[in-house]
Amino acid sequence: MALETQGLTLFSHADDFRSHWVRFVLAEKEIKHELILVDYDDEDLASLNPYNNLPMLLDQGSKLFNTAIITEYLDDRYRQTKLYADAPVERAEQRQYIWRFEQDWFRLADIMLKHADTLDPKQKNAAQKKLQDTLISLTPLFQHFPFFMSEQFSILDCMIAPMLLRLESMGVSLPQAQCRAIYLYMQRVFNRTAFVKAMTLQEKNRYSKFIVKS
Repeated sequence: MALETQGLTLFSHADDFRSHWVRFVLAEKEIKHELILVDYDDEDLASLNPYNNLPMLLDQGSKLFNTAIITEYLDDRYRQTKLYADAPVERAEQRQYIWRFEQDWFRLADIMLKHADTLDPKQKNAAQKKLQDTLISLTPLFQHFPFFMSEQFSILDCMIAPMLLRLESMGVSLPQAQCRAIYLYMQRVFNRTAFVKAMTLQEKNRYSKFIVKS
């Protein structure tokens, strides 16, 4: 890994929904940056990041390794194509949704994607069912707006779309008829130019069948 970096630098995993989330933000806002693909066990990453997690952003001497903080920092520093709300109430609501997605969805996704090899089958099945049931129950939230709870594309779409792309990899299957609104939402967001641009070659090869123009 090249430790000497200049300008905005993102350390990213090649196939990880949090890394994809940040890459999606960078692509939507058309921010020039250096992308360095690494794995979680990279020794140099451990020397830079006390939590040894990805993604990680380096900029102006700062090291950021919490995904939500990274994306809010990027949105505040680069004001074009705003993804977070400026109004305090609306921004607080977005932050709360981000916290809830981390607790309710991402935690389960981590179980199925990061710990699948060491997972007890019963734990995996329980995580799959819980995420499936949660998404089914929340389908109405996707019915009334083109984007998540909004007429406007926002940071919440940047966050959840990369996770939804990996549902099949997690072994989570949603009933087509009952969850039609979610499938239509996925089609809209997956086919955004920035979403595809943000994908690594590994992700494009793995998930290409989901990126189909209507």
